Amino acid sequence: MKYILAFLFSASMIMGFAQAKKQPATTKPATTTPSKPAAEATPIQRSPLTEHFLRKYSLAAQWNDFEVAKSALYDLIIENPANDSLLFTLAYYYYENRQYAPNLLISQELLARSPKNLNYLEMAAVSSEALGVRDKALQNYETLYLLTNTVGTLYKIAFLQYDLKRYNESLTNVTILLEKPEINTEKVYFNDPQNKSKEYVMKVAVLNLKGLILQDQGDKAGAKKAFEDALVLAPDFVMAKESLAKLK
Repeated sequence: MKYILAFLFSASMIMGFAQAKKQPATTKPATTTPSKPAAEATPIQRSPLTEHFLRKYSLAAQWNDFEVAKSALYDLIIENPANDSLLFTLAYYYYENRQYAPNLLISQELLARSPKNLNYLEMAAVSSEALGVRDKALQNYETLYLLTNTVGTLYKIAFLQYDLKRYNESLTNVTILLEKPEINTEKVYFNDPQNKSKEYVMKVAVLNLKGLILQDQGDKAGAKKAFEDALVLAPDFVMAKESLAKLK
């Protein structure tokens, strides 16, 4: 994920929530622009009860009891409902554990507070897609693309449009992608013939998507060329090989 803050269950992180401002999100090797700093957070109210929950959280994290740490987060949120950092940490816990339904609900709550936050948008998009709510995922990715203009996000949009059978829109975005030089260097991951994850340049995936769209539109010649172009770049690209074989 390119915008989401790395989640660490640690006492230092939870104590950092008391600061008036969040720190900028850390990024993995980026295919997009770095994340903007998160919006200002309401400081934690340092009441005796909150201090108790902070210590509970710290001790649970120290002993790797993440369910208790999660419970402490809920306690802290009840005491500090306006603190976005606490909600974000809870949402990311659910995201990391692939519990997409609660992650989506919390992400939507966060987006209601900060509609242009890249972290919240990406979590909402990924969770919506994982839950099969593809139209909602598409909306979030479209908003994310308007804010970042990244090829990875545009590829997600194009693929979701294809999945929703919005072929003309998907093909338009594929055409835009094929004109962007970044797709010759940006990397994506698919399984190779040995079913092991392998790195490919994004252009391979974009050409394969073009072939799928044209195939569904009945343009077998155009689809064949797109799959062949993908295989010129990556002769072992399984998806293009299988799609090409089905055309014959």
